[in-house]
Amino acid sequence: MDNKKVIVITGAAGFIGSCLVGFLNLKGYSNLILVDDFSSSIKEANLSNKLFIEKVERTVFFEWLQQHKPNIAFVFHIGARTDTTEFDYTIHQRLNVEYSQKLWNYCVVHAIPFVYASSAATYGNGELGYDDTHELPFDLEPLNPYGVSKNEFDKWVLHEAMHPPFWAGLKFFNVYGPNEYHKGRMASVIWHSFNQIREHGVVKLFRSHRPDYKDGQQLRDFVYVMDVLKVCFWLMENQPASGLYNLGTGTARSFEDLVKATFAGLDKEAVIEYIDMPEDIREKYQYFTEANMNKLQQAGYKESFYTLEQGVGDYVRNYLVGGHYY
Repeated sequence: MDNKKVIVITGAAGFIGSCLVGFLNLKGYSNLILVDDFSSSIKEANLSNKLFIEKVERTVFFEWLQQHKPNIAFVFHIGARTDTTEFDYTIHQRLNVEYSQKLWNYCVVHAIPFVYASSAATYGNGELGYDDTHELPFDLEPLNPYGVSKNEFDKWVLHEAMHPPFWAGLKFFNVYGPNEYHKGRMASVIWHSFNQIREHGVVKLFRSHRPDYKDGQQLRDFVYVMDVLKVCFWLMENQPASGLYNLGTGTARSFEDLVKATFAGLDKEAVIEYIDMPEDIREKYQYFTEANMNKLQQAGYKESFYTLEQGVGDYVRNYLVGGHYY
């Protein structure tokens, strides 16, 4: 293998991971080692026409590292079990906690900077706010096993005495954008809305089951994947103070706004129907999320974020309409 330094990306065949591969290619980086479960053909298109030097199956990655001893410049650990409807915690424990711990320890021993995907799901119902302080994780009560696993790794990291030379845990809020075709039920509301508009001319949204929120006025911090990629790259280039960082826009918007922006991307008037929320997620549903973005800004990140209308418009017109990938 080439002796020059390489960048490792886990979850590389997935939504954010594959976009990150494409973004790094555009920035001139092709010395990439991609790690994922590559057994499913449904994600293959995410990596078509992308440049990299190696694909390594997730299950054998640590053996592969021992054997090949690559000269790694940076690790982006984006891979995770992200299904919020998977209630078998042992799966999340193995993939989101233990695997991450193993990778962290490798980066500690080999002095490799490490950025990993945490999640806004760690914040639970939001009653304690959305501040990315290092005290808050120990008081949080996430609403599902996925959020629990992400918070458990955050807490483990914060307790560790030994750290990589730089590390950042990115608390992704509601990320949307190209290369999520494979995600099915877990794809963004924009993807689902686009398909409903094309098939039926109408979008179905969940009714509110709380008196303090009108139907369609549930609020989330929706962040376009292009902004996520820019932040990831900036962290690699600048390596500010290590720590947990929120990654949203800092502005909560309603699902109604989101759907209207999707219709607008298709130059159509919005038609929305409201349906009951499935029982299995009703008690575990976040009605409001909004990232406090002060920490990232104070660390020196100055780029403005896409507005909801800009991001959704770009995603719909330049990707969804033609079935394009990033």
